[in-house]
Amino acid sequence: MKKALAALIRHPSGRIGLFIVGLYLIIAIMGAVGLTPHDPLQQFMLDRLKPPSGNFWMGTDLLGRDTMSRLMMGIGQSMVIAFASVAFATIAGTVIGLLAAWWGSLWDGILMRLMDVLLAFPAILLALLIIAIVGPGTATSIAAIGIVYTPIFARVVRGPALSLKRRDFVDAARTFGSAQSYVLTRHLLINLVAPLAVQVTLALAWALLTEAGLSFLGLGTQPPTPSLGLMLSESKNLMTQAPWLMIFPALTIMLGILGFNLAGDALRDILDPRTQRREA
Repeated sequence: MKKALAALIRHPSGRIGLFIVGLYLIIAIMGAVGLTPHDPLQQFMLDRLKPPSGNFWMGTDLLGRDTMSRLMMGIGQSMVIAFASVAFATIAGTVIGLLAAWWGSLWDGILMRLMDVLLAFPAILLALLIIAIVGPGTATSIAAIGIVYTPIFARVVRGPALSLKRRDFVDAARTFGSAQSYVLTRHLLINLVAPLAVQVTLALAWALLTEAGLSFLGLGTQPPTPSLGLMLSESKNLMTQAPWLMIFPALTIMLGILGFNLAGDALRDILDPRTQRREA
């Protein structure tokens, strides 16, 4: 783990990606504990639609709320949904992929065809369908985004697991009577950490974008809780009058996605065996 982190820091893209992601996490924590310039929900009615100034660094919105404070809290909200949904997808997809590869035959066909059905839907449309059935909200957004990206993790795990289960060390473990759960975790799952780590990093970027899209449509985080997508939605009718209300949330979403993508690309380069052989 330490070697991978050190290699990630040495990698140009990884260094930039880690800096952006680390900065966002710090801002999210500050917003969660209340270390914001103003109360994100407080309305300064005499300062409505004020441009960036010394008192309000990113201006104020239509209700006189501080944009910077809401942005800090919104980053935290978006990060919570992104990390929770990707954790859901990682666990569910890994279990499905491992079991499909291990059981094979009929169960492999059933599980993978179910994943194919989910993959056939565009991500945002499938998330919209789930939320339309259950109802909008933070918990629903986490579940919807998690379900949307579960098939990707199942596919990432199944392919290598099919190859690994035929290896000699797996046959030896089964010959010596090791439990199925032991073989799956100690011999298969442990050898899938590298591709899973890369996929998790990239999925966080997708989840951040999907969450912003759902909130923009009013189906994600509900007011008055700030969210990056919700802030964009609230500013769409004020683009010419108060452009800062759209510029800052849009830049925040873009940089967050860029940070996760840069970190994921660097991690893929570092963990690629071909890259390691060239360096050796």
